[in-house]
Amino acid sequence: MPRVIAIDHGLKRTGLAVTDPLRIIATALDTVPTTELFAYLKAYVAKEAVDGFVVGLPMHLDGKPTDATPHVLEFIGHLKKAFPGQWVETVDERFTSRMAQQTLLASGKGRMARRDKGQLDRISATILLQGWLDAHRG
Repeated sequence: MPRVIAIDHGLKRTGLAVTDPLRIIATALDTVPTTELFAYLKAYVAKEAVDGFVVGLPMHLDGKPTDATPHVLEFIGHLKKAFPGQWVETVDERFTSRMAQQTLLASGKGRMARRDKGQLDRISATILLQGWLDAHRG
């Protein structure tokens, strides 16, 4: 079964996660500079079968768009054009950053490791993807 990639898109860097081939578990993949994201994704899709992308959509607690939402929607348009053979689905990412921070704290990592924003982006993407997997399992 082809994999699914989750994307936690940011203006500077983007966190990525991927499913295992059986789509049971999400695993952190990488954090890449956003300017290099399409090159990274094209190289990945060239070597691995990928069915589609799950993209985190930033929203305020009240469900209204954030300042980042238009950037993510623009990115999704480009993603669909660059990968016409794959589907693109959005998921609510309201609580993923907080969950990622709590995961890092619970892991017992030192303060310097917790300051690695790239690690936070990868964990956020993994949380997004695992939530998507869990929702599509039933």
